[in-house]
Parts: sequence; C-alpha cells; structure tokens
Amino acid sequence: MIDVKYVFGSATLIDKIAPLWELLNKQHLSSSPYFKDYYNNLTFKDRQRAILLRAVGGDIRIDLAFAKGEQLIGYCVTSIDKQFTGEIDSLFVIPECRGQGIGTTLMEKALEWLKSKGSKKNIVSVAVGNEKTYVFYEQFGFYPRRTLLEQKK
Repeated sequence: MIDVKYVFGSATLIDKIAPLWELLNKQHLSSSPYFKDYYNNLTFKDRQRAILLRAVGGDIRIDLAFAKGEQLIGYCVTSIDKQFTGEIDSLFVIPECRGQGIGTTLMEKALEWLKSKGSKKNIVSVAVGNEKTYVFYEQFGFYPRRTLLEQKK
C-alpha cells in the first residue's frame, strides 16, 4: 500500500488533472470500437469547457490523490447542476496504483459531497469499451439504466 494524500477544491484545480485526463482519453481511444476519431480529436480544453458549463448554476468539486504528497496518481471531478443532478464527470487512477482503494476513496468523497449538496439523483457515464468499470460503480449503487446511441458523422 502506498501512502496517499487527498486534496479537494473547486474548479480552480481543474488544470491539475490535465496529465491524467490525457491518459484516460488515450485509454478511451484504445478501447472505443466506434468513436476513435472523437477521442483522437478531443482536447483537455474541450473537456474542461464541457465540465465547467455543466456546473453553471450548480457547483463543482475536484478531488486529487497524491503519492508521497507530490505525484498526482488519481482524481475525481464531480458536479451538481441547478436541477440537483449530481454527476461523477471524470474519475481516473493511474494503472499502477489501482486496486489499493484510491478510486473507492475518491468516489466516497464525491458521493458524500453530492449528498451534502442535496443531490436528487446521481449519474455517471461510462464510455463504450470501458464496461469493465461497471463492477467498480456497482459498489456504489450505479447500474446501467439506458443506452444512448449516437450517430457517427
């Protein structure tokens, strides 16, 4: 087990997640059976803009996990909109640190925050090709409810 320090804050921390978000995007790129072009062209600034826009009229929280207080090894971006729908917008732990409870701790902190904000429902989107994460999210009561199909352009 590694020693992990957790830090949380507002949207002002979002730039700190960029290197890990890039790894997550590469993971989605490699596992996506249909939308490789989307992930290949998606930039961190695009994703950042979408997350911040979703939280307009609501709130956003960013949790960061550091090893030895210095190396960023995981993050969770959580938002709540003005209709009180909470969303786990992005969650990632570097592969070599998985299985140590870091993702679980990040989720617990995110869900506790959403509860304190009065969320009426909580959602998380999982990219096609990343279904293996269902087992992780099921621990927290998240299950597939519907499938959204998107036309490829």
